[in-house]
Amino acid sequence: MKQSNKNIFIHMRKIELRASYFRLPTILNSMKQIIILLIAVVIIASCSATKTNDDENTKRQQLQLYKQELHNLKQNIDDLEKELGSTKKNESVKVKVVELQSDTFEHFIEVTGKVEALDDVEVSPETVGIIKEVLAKEGQTVKKGEILAKLNTDVLERSMDEILVQLDLANINFERQSNLWSQNIGSEMQYLQAKNTKEGLKKRVESLKTQIEMGNIKSPLSGVVEVVHQKEGNIGNPQLPFAKVINISKIKVYADISEFYLTKIKKGDFVDLFFPALNREIQTSISQIGNSIDPNNRTFRVRINLDNPDKMIKPNLVSIIKVRDYWNKDAIAVPILYIKEDLKGSYTYIVEKRNSKNVAKKVYVKTGVTNNNIIEIVDGLTAGMQIVSEGYNQIIDGTELQF
Repeated sequence: MKQSNKNIFIHMRKIELRASYFRLPTILNSMKQIIILLIAVVIIASCSATKTNDDENTKRQQLQLYKQELHNLKQNIDDLEKELGSTKKNESVKVKVVELQSDTFEHFIEVTGKVEALDDVEVSPETVGIIKEVLAKEGQTVKKGEILAKLNTDVLERSMDEILVQLDLANINFERQSNLWSQNIGSEMQYLQAKNTKEGLKKRVESLKTQIEMGNIKSPLSGVVEVVHQKEGNIGNPQLPFAKVINISKIKVYADISEFYLTKIKKGDFVDLFFPALNREIQTSISQIGNSIDPNNRTFRVRINLDNPDKMIKPNLVSIIKVRDYWNKDAIAVPILYIKEDLKGSYTYIVEKRNSKNVAKKVYVKTGVTNNNIIEIVDGLTAGMQIVSEGYNQIIDGTELQF
């Protein structure tokens, strides 16, 4: 029995060994595939790195090539400039020159002005009433206090007549009471009542006269009736204008100027007023400067008073105001065309003596403000120098000049 079990065990062991022998190729195949994949990954990575290195090297070579080309171009440019420069220096160029002189230089800012009449009034009645009569016409010249229209005051006039009758009676009564009181006849109370009645009626008469007078619409100034807004039969009201009266013998011009110029403009500064429609220019001064800044446009207001004897300057006429914001009495100023620029800054050409020859000298200058194509030279030029005014585009530093 034991021998039989042992034979069975040996037989089963042989079967297992044979099975493992048949599975070994499958395991080896799997390991081979894994190794091939790893080798492929390494090869791809190395190829990618090689390609990246190749691209970088190519770009570096391209950059070096461009730098070399740029260097060659610069060299060629320098050579050509030297050749042209030597040619220009050897040639004599005909130019025109101007001797510099110090003079007054001014800078102006231009703003639009608003013209208004110095006296411009909308006339209204002082009381309510029906307009009975219109005496003024549009365009009529009137004087201060002249009646323009009358309101209906019939009721007030009738009241005045009644009170005048009462006042006459009160005066008679007061005289009698006064005579009696002087003779110690009657009571003091009767005397005082008569006196009070008379004085009260007098005040009522004065009040009615004032009300009747208020029925006359009068001009508050001397001028011209510009517009009559109402006609006979309309109801006059203190809140409704009856007519407009203006006087343009004196006018005022307002202008709004940026707050940037607040420290550069002051009362009394000279300004130039130009009226395009009249082709008239007037020089005057600033009469008033506003005390506040408009928050909407950041400007302050200036006012200019002006006489208008011929009355040609009308309200709302277009005007241009030139306000001086800079002034130098000893300035060197040249036309802006004389000034050129390069990488170093602004320059121009002056005349310099070299070996008894007039040659161009390139001078760098510091510029200031510009006004009407004239620019101030702050530094670099002085009075007495000769500056090239024509032909400056044909010369360089050292060119021999003829003028």
